Amino acid sequence: MKLLLLLVLMAGIIPEVQGQQRKRARDYGVKIGVLPTGKYNAITDVPGVKVGHTTLIQGSNIRTGVTAILPHGGNIFQDKVPAAIYVGNGFGKLAGSTQVQELGNLETPIILTNTLSVGTAMNAVINYTLNQKGNQEVRSVNAVVGETNDGYLNDIRGRHVTENHVLESIKQAKTGEVTEGNVGAGTGTVCYGFKGGIGTASRKLPASVGGYTVGVLVQTNFGGVLQIDGVPVGEELEHYFMMQQIKDSADGSCMIVVATDAPLDARNLERLAKRALLGMGKTGGIAANGSGDYVIAFSTEPTIRVPYNSESSTQTATYLINDVMSPLFLATIEATEEAIINSLFAAETMNGTENHKTEALPIDKVVKILKKHNATKR
Repeated sequence: MKLLLLLVLMAGIIPEVQGQQRKRARDYGVKIGVLPTGKYNAITDVPGVKVGHTTLIQGSNIRTGVTAILPHGGNIFQDKVPAAIYVGNGFGKLAGSTQVQELGNLETPIILTNTLSVGTAMNAVINYTLNQKGNQEVRSVNAVVGETNDGYLNDIRGRHVTENHVLESIKQAKTGEVTEGNVGAGTGTVCYGFKGGIGTASRKLPASVGGYTVGVLVQTNFGGVLQIDGVPVGEELEHYFMMQQIKDSADGSCMIVVATDAPLDARNLERLAKRALLGMGKTGGIAANGSGDYVIAFSTEPTIRVPYNSESSTQTATYLINDVMSPLFLATIEATEEAIINSLFAAETMNGTENHKTEALPIDKVVKILKKHNATKR
């Protein structure tokens, strides 16, 4: 085992199993919201959704990676899913966004990576799609790639992410538990002045309102004044944006991916995406001037998928009406809030390029603060 790990380290690729060492928020009694979670409390609780990471940690300066989110395990180009994008603050590079907004569907895996690797990721997704069986005649691919800037800890100008890294994240994407923290696209990110990363959570609606699931995955790299379940943790830690002694910037970015099995059209998926930013706000995020805050929302319901080729000029589908959307809104807000907090709880202290160091959220201190405010259930 030690020899295997040594070989992996030499290759500069850390497999996703290495990232899950700290516990999640609920393991400390932090129960956010009122709705129950899904089995894994992850975006993969939504049927069919898969997540894969490729993590790059090499030498003293490479701290980056790729995270892939697949709406289903088939040929997404041939069997597109309804989707929408909402922009909270547009200081970012979300490739493929305009076509999703125009046509209301998603035709590739969603890739998250660092800012200067967006082009590389697009090429990889295009190659992946063109090489899939049944796509031999395809001449246009709308690769959807989001990013945050991990340049504080990562040698971002070195552009160390390759197309193979992207393809590997797609290849190894799976259902079930999702690794969080310093993995994939969250390897080198910073959130609220502490180590950020990948986080995920889900909510399951009661059968009386449809029994639908909403899952969220985030790539956290932004700032503000941290709150956990309404508790002013950042203030009590004396570590927050605009504190005189702290030099942390609120700039950064947050990529939020929302999945649901509820039968929603693109218009109501956009409404769902808007609510995700309320979840971000509940954690203390301010969507700063230099922050790229984007939400991608999609539905996995098989009966409303959009075929690439159709013999008919019309399509009949059944969607939820506006009046039953509120439970899904609440589920999205709660799952987003918890996913962001999970990214902080799971992330570990990291040293990076130019001798930079970002400390992990001090869990022991945080738990004491939460207990003082009666915010833990233990």
